[in-house]
Amino acid sequence: MADSMNDTCPSSSRADRPACVAVDWGTSRFRAHLVGEDGRLLDGVASDEGMGRVAPDGFEAVLTRMCAPWLAAHPGIPVLMAGMVGSRNGWREVPYVPCPAGPDEIAAAMMSFEIAGGTTVRIVPGLVVDGPEADVMRGEETQILGCGLDDAVVVLPGTHSKWATVRDGRIESFRTFMTGEVFALFTRQSVLRLLREPPVDTPVERAAFRRGLAAASADGGLLNRAFHARSAVLRGRMAPQEVDSYLSGLLIGAEVGAAKRLAPADLPIVLVADGVVAEEYREAIAAAGGDVTLVDPQRSFVDGLIRIARLAGEVSLDRAR
Repeated sequence: MADSMNDTCPSSSRADRPACVAVDWGTSRFRAHLVGEDGRLLDGVASDEGMGRVAPDGFEAVLTRMCAPWLAAHPGIPVLMAGMVGSRNGWREVPYVPCPAGPDEIAAAMMSFEIAGGTTVRIVPGLVVDGPEADVMRGEETQILGCGLDDAVVVLPGTHSKWATVRDGRIESFRTFMTGEVFALFTRQSVLRLLREPPVDTPVERAAFRRGLAAASADGGLLNRAFHARSAVLRGRMAPQEVDSYLSGLLIGAEVGAAKRLAPADLPIVLVADGVVAEEYREAIAAAGGDVTLVDPQRSFVDGLIRIARLAGEVSLDRAR
């Protein structure tokens, strides 16, 4: 794995036969890895310069500043990207590939262009589900392919959580749940923010999270149960420090309940997450009667990007991950 992940560019002296630079450029974060020919992550950098904070003409400057030592030490090294950097508001808009889609279709639709110094940048396309319930994703398709699965329901928590159905190694369909964004709106802009306080005690947080999980399947629905985060504090039945965890449990429980009812029951569930988020989703899925296999999100992204790029003939590695 990478030796470090920080907000400054590393020295390239640690790089051993690098094959490519893999960039995960989302709405809020920029992350890049120097990937070796054996698939190892040789180094990494990150910053808060996500797509949402970069001016339309500023993407090249961010990339070259963050990865300057790598690009200078390894002229012509491929730079591979996925995420919101390929959206309408990103660096270059890469057209969506319609589902169902597999690695070959995604690789064939990569966009390629050259920047100063002769560096070639390639951006992975997102996916679209057309029809009455249209849906889109950018970046998650790369993580899904990086899992190397034939048949599964793949869950990717986040600001806009994704539940994708994979059959025969192809992404058949998916649904998006605005769980992370709604949590931010509730806790930062709604009336619920007025009585909340930062969590201070882990056992209390866990209990409040489970209370929210239970509320997600209780009578009244999400909007009614969300208001309880205010009324319960006013009546002394919930501490202000419990509000965030209660809402997290409520929203994740609502997502999992709805998504699991829609997902194929015959497929195993794979959760691409780590840390607290992984534990919360694992608990919520277990409460809904399911079991999960965990996959590391950083590794799956890089493996997916390498897989797509190899199919497109953009990189060569000593062995497949």
